[in-house]
Amino acid sequence: MEQRDVLVVLFDGVQALDVCGPVDVFNGASQGVPGAYRIRTAGLDGAPVRTTSGLTLVPDLTLAAAEAPHTLLVPGGQGTRTPDPRLIDWLRGNAHRARRKVSVCSGALLLAEAGLLDGRRATTHWMLCRTLAERFPAVHVEPEPIYVRDGDLATSAGVTAGIDLALALVEEDLGRDLALTVARHLVVFLRRPGNQTQFSAQLAAQTAQRRPLRDVQQWITENPAADLSVDALAERASLSPRHFARAFRDEVGMTPGRYVDRVRLEAARRHLEDTVDGIEQVARRCGYGTPEAMRRAFLRALGASPAEYRRRFQPARPPVTTA
Repeated sequence: MEQRDVLVVLFDGVQALDVCGPVDVFNGASQGVPGAYRIRTAGLDGAPVRTTSGLTLVPDLTLAAAEAPHTLLVPGGQGTRTPDPRLIDWLRGNAHRARRKVSVCSGALLLAEAGLLDGRRATTHWMLCRTLAERFPAVHVEPEPIYVRDGDLATSAGVTAGIDLALALVEEDLGRDLALTVARHLVVFLRRPGNQTQFSAQLAAQTAQRRPLRDVQQWITENPAADLSVDALAERASLSPRHFARAFRDEVGMTPGRYVDRVRLEAARRHLEDTVDGIEQVARRCGYGTPEAMRRAFLRALGASPAEYRRRFQPARPPVTTA
C-alpha cells in the first residue's frame, strides 16, 4: 500500500483549527489503515510558531529540508495577510512537486500570491472571496462552495470546511467506508458535499432597511410552506407587486423568488438532517408541494437528491428492538 506523505506548512499567525482539523482526519485514517499517511509539519526555519489563538506549534522540520510530499496542505490564519516573502518564494518554487495542493480558508491567498491559482477554480472563506477575486483576477473564485476541486488543486472555505475537504481526500484515497468511520469518530457523522453552501439564506442576503421588508423576510423564514408569490408578499408589505419586487431586490441584494428558493432549501435541509420525516412530508412542509419539485431543487443547488443528502448527513440509526 502506498504511504502518502502529508506536509503541513506552518507560519506565525496560522489558524490552529486549519492545521489540527485536517491533521486529525488524516491521522484517524491512519488508525484505520496503518501507514496510510505520514504527517509532517514544516516551517521556514523550524522554529516554533504562534497561532492566532495563542497556541504554539513546533514544526517537525524546515521547509528547505522537506521532501516532495504527496499532499501539500497550506492552512490559513491572520499570518496570510502579510506573509513572509520567503514563504511565497518556497511555495512558488516547490509546491509543483506535490501531487496534490490543498489550502484551508485564507491559505488560498498564499497559493494565489505564489501564482499557483492562476487560471484555476478556487474558493476561500466567504469573507475573503471578494479579496481573492480582486487581488488575483486570474483566479476563478467560487464564493459559495465549502470546497472546490480543480485537478490536483483543492481549496476550502473556513476552518470546519478543511475537515470536510480532508474527509473527501481520504475517501478518494482509501474509500468511503473509512472516510465515514473517521467522520463518525470526529462526531461530524458524514462529510458534507463540496458544493454545500458556506452560509444560510439569511447570511447570504442582506437585511432590508425598511421595516415592512424586514417583516416579510422574517415571515418567509417562519412560513416556507405559505403562498410566497410576489403578489402575496407585496400585499403583506402593503406595496404594489412591482414596487415590492424592486425594493426587495435593492435592499436584500436578490430577487424575492431567489430569496424564497434559498429559505425553502435551507428549511428542507434542516428537516432532513434533524428529523425522520418522510421526503414527501418534508416537501410539503417546506413549500415544494411535491417530492419531485424538491428533488430538482436539491440537485440544482447541492448536486444530490434529498435522499442522498439525508444519507450523508444523518448517522446510521440502530434498529428498533422490542422486548
